Amino acid sequence: MTNATNRRTVLASRPHGAPTTENFRLEEVAKPVPQAGEMLLRTVYLSLDPYMRGRMSDAESYAEPVALDDVMIGGTVCQVEASNHPDYEAGEWVLAYTVGWQDYAISTGEMVIKLGKEPQNPSYALGVAGMPGFTAYMGLLDIGQPKPGETIVVAAATGPVGATVGQIGKIKGCRVVGIAGGEEKCR
Repeated sequence: MTNATNRRTVLASRPHGAPTTENFRLEEVAKPVPQAGEMLLRTVYLSLDPYMRGRMSDAESYAEPVALDDVMIGGTVCQVEASNHPDYEAGEWVLAYTVGWQDYAISTGEMVIKLGKEPQNPSYALGVAGMPGFTAYMGLLDIGQPKPGETIVVAAATGPVGATVGQIGKIKGCRVVGIAGGEEKCR
């Protein structure tokens, strides 16, 4: 890869069962250049989450599928490499949901959250301080409304949402039982 290229992973075919490397294709394309009102984002951290499997399928779901030959979606923490956007400066860190599995992407600022110039732990924005943490917090506290002494059963307890639900449940004084996909994950 040179400074003028962008590596990106595209969905080459729809998986049947577990995805394999044959379902993806690594491409090298020209590094994009931001125009007026745009910024160039450089991916530093990429979140690989279970929901992505559903986005690889063309079955009806709560979210649109990734089109064949499109860049795989995914939450990213990026640094603004160049900016022609009035609200963003080069060097700022952002959480972006429109970049996906690629080194660089152009953004208009849509679905981007500023993390600042020097965030302490920028990768946290993809976990407990980001979408998985928010999902756990709202799901348990807003919908579940647990009370001390109650028992909470958490499916997928070793994933980012499940692990956070377990921690919040313990803080709230609940007995927490976690379920995970196998003996290895339960250790």
